[in-house]
Amino acid sequence: MNSKRAVKEARQPHRERKESNVPESNFLELPPIAPNFKSHFSIDSSLVQIKVFLMERIVGGKYKLGRKIGSGSFGEIYLATHVDTREIVAVKIENNKTKHPQLLYEAKVYNILKHGSGVASIRWSGVDADDNVLVIDLLGPSLEDLLVYCGRKFSLKTILMLADQMIARIQYLHSQGFLHRDIKPDNFLMGLGRKANQVYIIDFGLAKRFRDSTTNRHIPYRENKNLTGTARYASCNTHLGIEQSRRDDLESLGYVLLYFLKGSLPWQGLKAATKKQKYDKIREKKIATPIEVLCKSQPVEFASYFHYCRSLTFDQRPDYDFLKRLFRDLFTREGYEFDYVFDWTIMKYQQAAQQARVQAQFSPVGVSSSQAQPTAVSKHKEPRSSSNIANPDVHAHFRSSTTHVSSAETIAKNAVSNAPVPSTAFVTKRNFPYPEGPSSNSNSGRAYGNKDVASSSWLSPSNRISSAKQ
Repeated sequence: MNSKRAVKEARQPHRERKESNVPESNFLELPPIAPNFKSHFSIDSSLVQIKVFLMERIVGGKYKLGRKIGSGSFGEIYLATHVDTREIVAVKIENNKTKHPQLLYEAKVYNILKHGSGVASIRWSGVDADDNVLVIDLLGPSLEDLLVYCGRKFSLKTILMLADQMIARIQYLHSQGFLHRDIKPDNFLMGLGRKANQVYIIDFGLAKRFRDSTTNRHIPYRENKNLTGTARYASCNTHLGIEQSRRDDLESLGYVLLYFLKGSLPWQGLKAATKKQKYDKIREKKIATPIEVLCKSQPVEFASYFHYCRSLTFDQRPDYDFLKRLFRDLFTREGYEFDYVFDWTIMKYQQAAQQARVQAQFSPVGVSSSQAQPTAVSKHKEPRSSSNIANPDVHAHFRSSTTHVSSAETIAKNAVSNAPVPSTAFVTKRNFPYPEGPSSNSNSGRAYGNKDVASSSWLSPSNRISSAKQ
């Protein structure tokens, strides 16, 4: 009886045998291909061919695809490895039959911007099989990722250090004749390795020229335009259907900075039956909220920033230096030190210190405490900081949150003290270097690939790509 049942089951069509022992996790984590590959998996041959193709796929003739690290309306993002140098890069893939392809256009924008600080270098772009492909530098976590990591708020010091670089990125983009049109935390990433303190601007799929490339004339004023970008950070004029210009990128940045400072914006979480109704509610709430109410209990410079951006005419060139100076003066008045110790730097080393203390407490007799230190901490040259972290007797020092932060900040400062200063560093009255001009071609990120990734990938890769926010 059992043999008859086995024969009957074996004759069932493939669609009746969907259940298999193929793991549901990313197929790129399957075991290596072996001669008896099919015997390992009860799965139809067409699916095997697809999986094998993607596991061995090489794009641009030299970049072997790895696992997927993100996706969106444009397509998918993968890690990839250069087959010769073993350098790790990021690969964006978009099906060329998509309704609104934008990847090859984005590649053209990257090529125009390639000499700017805080712009990733493009390695290869083109068509591969049925896909448009863009191979680009691998970067670190986005500011949205880091905001979540830090408990959904940044300190004023971190925001001001970020603001100067973010304004500089937008200034450079505008100097090359482009608007971004989708300024949001997800589209600003930190670098890796020696570029870990540098802010990068990404995602130029919605970028648009605001000047004619031949006549250099500004695009004309128009109305009744559809909303382009992310509603949460869109300017008031964008909500009203007015053609975007430079002022709108900067107003959007203001909402991003306020979002970092407050943890949310007044028009978040609004409920509506349709996307259009939700956009309408966001528009109504945003326009009805006075700047003074929006910036209540915050430093006056944020209200001044919004007043200035909203005072600009359609084709007026913004005074970027004035906006930087607003925040630099606030930075100086608060007595901050521009040391590149961001909130996440402190949190990272707090966690490292805590882990080291736990390891030291449970170390077997005869094992020195220095062996229990994480690599990132044990390399610090300051004996007192190093021994305190590894010593289990310092438990009492970490009961006070103030002392804890202070200890971690000291470690973090030591960690970044030898790092090269990005060209966007700004001067306070503490003898810090001013940023180079927008045409600067230093720190373009070309030389830093695989060697820097291992030591800097402290956030899981899956957390580096965030979905767009409404």
